[in-house]
Amino acid sequence: MLFSCKTYTISVDSFQKQMVNAKSENLKEVEINNPSPYMYQNIGYLANGIKSIDVIDKNGNKVALENSPKLEMRITKKDGKTNILLFDTVTVENDTLKGARSRLMQNLRREIPLNDIKKIEIQNSGKVYKYKESKK
Repeated sequence: MLFSCKTYTISVDSFQKQMVNAKSENLKEVEINNPSPYMYQNIGYLANGIKSIDVIDKNGNKVALENSPKLEMRITKKDGKTNILLFDTVTVENDTLKGARSRLMQNLRREIPLNDIKKIEIQNSGKVYKYKESKK
């Protein structure tokens, strides 16, 4: 799933520094289109509000990725296990990364201590999600 589009990496330290304002108390309510042809209702959830994140491409170049509902993260832990999270749902609280695995099922969340993380990859998944204008 994560290898069909460009994949970028970011060190745990750089990620933690860039996510300093991504706290649960700073989440904002957003809506995105529902890409399912059978569902016409938008999907609402809480997002971190980060504008962009600096990552490294496969050639070692620094790239600023604009935050969007298309960004996904793959977290590889030191024990070799991986978790996929939706980047715009991720927060960092007390040295723990927290994020959603699904927008439709908000209770599918992960909490991963930053000390347990070996590698962070971020990818623009190419999915057709787009933020909608807030109705509020």
